[in-house]
Amino acid sequence: MATKYTISRKHCFVDNEPVLMYFVENIPFAFDVLEKEEKEDKWILSEAALNPEFTLEDIFRFSDYLIAEECHPVLFELDLVNPELIPE
Repeated sequence: MATKYTISRKHCFVDNEPVLMYFVENIPFAFDVLEKEEKEDKWILSEAALNPEFTLEDIFRFSDYLIAEECHPVLFELDLVNPELIPE
């Protein structure tokens, strides 16, 4: 039976900027830059403060790993539990 991968997303800081980070099985692979209002939202900032922080270098390293393993959800067709969460 093929493995089904789960996509998740949560607010995190990347180089001290709050973003919406996307994960495949808890490995970050992409993020969306937030609008000005979202960057100032206390709930978004609170969530980001609770989650791991990343640098752009971290994201590139994780993405390179996922590409090497052919598991990057944006670039490869994976059997996903929730494909609707993939960023556009």
